[in-house]
Amino acid sequence: MITNGVRQVYHVAGTGPVMITQSGGPGVEYAYLRSTRLEEHFTMVYPEIPGTGASGPLPEGSTYVDTYVGFLHSLVEHLGQARVHLLGHSHGGFTAQRFALNHPDRVAGLVLYSTSPTNGAEFWATEQAEVDAYLSRHAGNPEIATVAAAITSSVPLQTHAEKTDQLRAYLPINFADFWGRRAEFDRLRETVRAWVVRPGNKRFDYRPELSSIGARTLVITGRHDFICGPVWSEMLHEGIPGSRLTILENSGHFGHLEEPTAFHEAVDWILTEEVLPSRH
Repeated sequence: MITNGVRQVYHVAGTGPVMITQSGGPGVEYAYLRSTRLEEHFTMVYPEIPGTGASGPLPEGSTYVDTYVGFLHSLVEHLGQARVHLLGHSHGGFTAQRFALNHPDRVAGLVLYSTSPTNGAEFWATEQAEVDAYLSRHAGNPEIATVAAAITSSVPLQTHAEKTDQLRAYLPINFADFWGRRAEFDRLRETVRAWVVRPGNKRFDYRPELSSIGARTLVITGRHDFICGPVWSEMLHEGIPGSRLTILENSGHFGHLEEPTAFHEAVDWILTEEVLPSRH
C-alpha cells in the first residue's frame, strides 16, 4: 500500500479479529513481535513500519509519534476494518496510545506492552539509573563491556548496519536473565534488525488524556524492564478506566519471549469469552 507517497509493507497471518502490531525503537524490525500463539486467536497484521524493512523511508519533517499514528490510521483504512485491536510495544505503545486517543471509535482492544504514557526528563533519568544498576550488577561479566559501550555511546549512527550492530550489542540489557538463558535468546540477537530513523518533536505526556480511552486495555510489562518497567505501566493502568495490569515477574523488555505462556494468557483477556475459542 502507498500512504502519501510512502510504501507500507505489511504481513498477515492467523485467524480471528484483526490485531495490528506496532514495534519498538523507533526503527526496529517487526519480526521480533511475530507470535504464532497470537495467530491462533487473532488475524495478526505485522507492518514494516515506514523507515524500516521494505517499506519506504520516513518523510521529511516526521515526528516521534504523530507521523506513526498517521501511517497506522492509513493501514486501518486500507484493511477496511471498522475496529481493530492494537498491540504496541515500547515506542509502538506510544503510537497505540495516541491512535486510541485520536480514533477511539476504531479501537476494539489495546495491548500496551512495556511502554509509557510519558517520556519526559524523569523517564530518561529512570532509564539511566537502571542502566547504571545493570552494568554494576554484571561488572564481572567479561561481555558486559560490549553492552556498556553500545548503550552509552554518543556517536551518531549513520547506517542501518551500524544501528543493527548497536542494538545487537546491547540487547542483553533488555532481558531479565539473558546470560542465564542465552541459548534461548541468542537467535534474536543474531537476527534482529534496526534502521536509523530521526523523527523530531520527541517529548510527549498523555497522562492528562488517558481517562478518555474506552477500549478494553491490557497493560503489561516485565518486572525487570530497564526502560518501560512497572512504574510507567502503573501510570497507564491508573489512568485508563477498566484496564488490567499484568507484571511478568521474570521478564525484562521482551516478556513475550521470556514468559510466553503468561504473556499470551494475559493478552487472551482482550477477547471476550464469547469470542475466545475454548481451549478445553
